[in-house]
Amino acid sequence: MKLSRLVSLSAITIAIFSACVSNQVGTTQPVPQKQDGPALSEKTETQDPDSTGGEGTVEGTPEQGRSPMAQGRPDPQDREELTVAFSSGSIQLDPRKSFLASEAQIFTGLYEGLFSYNPLTLEPIPAAAESWKVSDDKKTWTFTIRSNARYWNGDSLKSQHFRDAWISLIDPAGNNPYSSLFDIIAGAKEYRTGQTRDPDKVGIECPNEKTLVVHLNAPAAFFPSMLCHHSFSPIHPTMLGISDWSKQAPISNGPFYLVEQKDDRLILAKNELYWDAKRVAIKKLIIRFTKDGAEAASLWNSGEARWIAGDIDLEALQDRSGIEVNAMFATYYFYIRSSQAPWTDSRIRQALSLALPWDNIRQGYYLPAETLIYPIPGYPKPKGLSEMNVERAKELLAEAGFPKGVGVPTLVIKISQSKEAYRIAGLMAAAWKENLSIPVEIKVTPYESYIDELKKDDYVVGSSTWIGDFADPYTFLQMWRRDSNLNDARLNDPIYEHLIDQSMQEEGEQRWQTLSRAEEQLLQGGTVLPIAYTPALNIIDMNEIDGWYPNPLDIHPFKYLKYASFRALPGVAWGPIHQKNNL
Repeated sequence: MKLSRLVSLSAITIAIFSACVSNQVGTTQPVPQKQDGPALSEKTETQDPDSTGGEGTVEGTPEQGRSPMAQGRPDPQDREELTVAFSSGSIQLDPRKSFLASEAQIFTGLYEGLFSYNPLTLEPIPAAAESWKVSDDKKTWTFTIRSNARYWNGDSLKSQHFRDAWISLIDPAGNNPYSSLFDIIAGAKEYRTGQTRDPDKVGIECPNEKTLVVHLNAPAAFFPSMLCHHSFSPIHPTMLGISDWSKQAPISNGPFYLVEQKDDRLILAKNELYWDAKRVAIKKLIIRFTKDGAEAASLWNSGEARWIAGDIDLEALQDRSGIEVNAMFATYYFYIRSSQAPWTDSRIRQALSLALPWDNIRQGYYLPAETLIYPIPGYPKPKGLSEMNVERAKELLAEAGFPKGVGVPTLVIKISQSKEAYRIAGLMAAAWKENLSIPVEIKVTPYESYIDELKKDDYVVGSSTWIGDFADPYTFLQMWRRDSNLNDARLNDPIYEHLIDQSMQEEGEQRWQTLSRAEEQLLQGGTVLPIAYTPALNIIDMNEIDGWYPNPLDIHPFKYLKYASFRALPGVAWGPIHQKNNL
């Protein structure tokens, strides 16, 4: 999700100030204040959700330590209807083209690939795939599509629908954001980059209507996790050739389907033909798009919305016990582009990095970040960015042919309309002017156009927030590849390319060591300037809504959400019945 999972084109670049919100048991917890700017999306054998039950309260689950239920709001009038609020913005319903976090959340209702996320653990669980097997060399995966998997219009889901959708997504003419994710598949990169024009050279086969065979370049135990991503969804054959999906409701295969689309809302209805329809309790899903945090707070206070997942005015909340904050696999960062000289010289980018006052830049953040990737157990930590060394920065500038900054062109920092982004950009500009004598200009862009502005070639430094699309370092590292459509930095680093290529031939600990070296190359090469790891902020009464769990990707499949059978008294933990009812 570059943009963390996809939906509303409005978005939230993450700047975390520290604030404290009192809960009803007298303790305080730090939460981020309103987030500014666009958040970019974007998540072996698997475990079925039914297996997550057990006797008693399970240690480590969200039920423990939960704040009391939100009080003072009207009860829901219809327990088969759920309203969710996201920040406003245009919605891309074509899974090939989307990349925002909000879109990814919406797609958990509309589309379903071979695997989907367990709502609690985020482990991949079988979805459209009824079963699968892996070859002895671990490079060929054979999937059997469920016999009862259908689109909402009754058409049967076929293996060819997956193949055609995937080939369409990696078509060079499409310039689709997530096309480089498919490089794991044999022949996909060659087709995507135009080295071959024959789609039959891509390692995806359909021996029959219900069998899909995928050949990988190398063993990849994380492949099922990658397949949870919406870019691997099937597409109905009648939708493949349509360029603008806003003119009609897509024919989709997920637990819900679109029945109405307006500027301020989407209305989804339960897909009664969905293979797992018995698990879907909500029959009408309303997704509201709010123009600002005040409107979102009003929807919460009135009881109209039962979950707020976008910009929110925390001070306007009449009851704050629904605030949920959790660590997220996401990072807010600035980056230095390499599209034009002299910024193509890594020595200049390193000099810029070394001249920055990192402590001041990261001041006030709940989780300041020295590296790009949020720490994962078992993943080797690369050398991060924390040192300020102006003398070394000046030496690097001189080595690159710009002693005392003479001759360096004006450096343009492009940011969104965010006070926090402007604060950081101001600190960067002052450091580069005062320490290196480099002229700097700050260009502020409206929120709604910022993502598009980052594609232009008229700036040097930009900012973004990336939320991992699956729980693997590759989801952060693939977007910096030379030919990735997500490479806004226009990085072209042969060392980095070699390390990523090498990692795709490796497994386990060795693979992660190589990926860590690649991340260090990004950091020490002056391409990525990490600011903070960004927590997820949601407003939801978890005593009222079952099936919603805080998780590192901040994605919550709609199929599992339902109103609780009963509500606990304040301060009373859920027991085994609640645990089993959730899944």
